[in-house]
Amino acid sequence: MGESCHEPVRSVRPHGLPLALFPPPGRSRGEYLAFVGRIAPEKRPDRAIRIAKRAGLPLKIAAKVDPVDTRYFREVVAPMIDGPGVEYVGEVDERGKRELMQGAAALLFPIDWPEPFGLVMIESMACGTPVVAWRCGSVPEVIDDGVTGILVDDEDTAVDAVGRAAHLDRARVRATFERRFTSRTMAQRYVALYEAAAEASAPRLETVR
Repeated sequence: MGESCHEPVRSVRPHGLPLALFPPPGRSRGEYLAFVGRIAPEKRPDRAIRIAKRAGLPLKIAAKVDPVDTRYFREVVAPMIDGPGVEYVGEVDERGKRELMQGAAALLFPIDWPEPFGLVMIESMACGTPVVAWRCGSVPEVIDDGVTGILVDDEDTAVDAVGRAAHLDRARVRATFERRFTSRTMAQRYVALYEAAAEASAPRLETVR
């Protein structure tokens, strides 16, 4: 989707997820923050840890460490997991990921690169959990600011956004996912695209008088 931190691409068909994989969320907000994805410099788990600590909320990190990122994890991230409040749970299966997201007050998505889409954002929305995300790459196209999450540009704003995001209507977060990001909606968009392309390329017969 997005190509830069400030200029999203238009006329795209975003990814979708099967609705049946995600049961409707409860209305109560969680009491911890979540980071889900990869331990990598561009994903900025170090930012997530600082934000959670400053916001005064526990952080649960569910992420894998690829061999190329081992040094970053060892030298940057591991030293920050230095006491209560930050829990590194490693990789989780799909069920574990859903349970982690459903129980979170918000998902932190503090990326530092032009993310093409960010599937974890719509997974969180499917769980009814709002997202605090950097205004970069595709993020402004995925997150409805003030509805499904809060868009931020720096850590100070992110800390403030945590409290605001935690009080967003989780049913409305889920409803937005159902409207925009189910696999059925994705398929319908592609069908419409193919039909338009077929109509545009069809030969046009002129009536001879």
